[in-house]
Amino acid sequence: MVSKHYKGRVDILITNLDASMSYAELCDEVHEMCNLKQEQPITLKWIDDEGDPCTISSQMELEEAFRLYCQNRGEGLIIHGKYCTLQEPLCV
Repeated sequence: MVSKHYKGRVDILITNLDASMSYAELCDEVHEMCNLKQEQPITLKWIDDEGDPCTISSQMELEEAFRLYCQNRGEGLIIHGKYCTLQEPLCV
């Protein structure tokens, strides 16, 4: 599941993600699901078992997210995505 946040609006999009998916493939999938241009900056996070948001910004972080999630829950990974417009480069 991917939740998309933009200016207070939240869209929830659901897809199956293969645990062997690369970070680049994940970014491509999120861009496609959210109808974003490839150059659109995005931030991806997942929520760990303690409820803390963890940023996914590399292949290693994605693999760790899948590993920990499967170890603790075994069913899937919820990813929160946030993006800003190209006119708003300082998005937090």
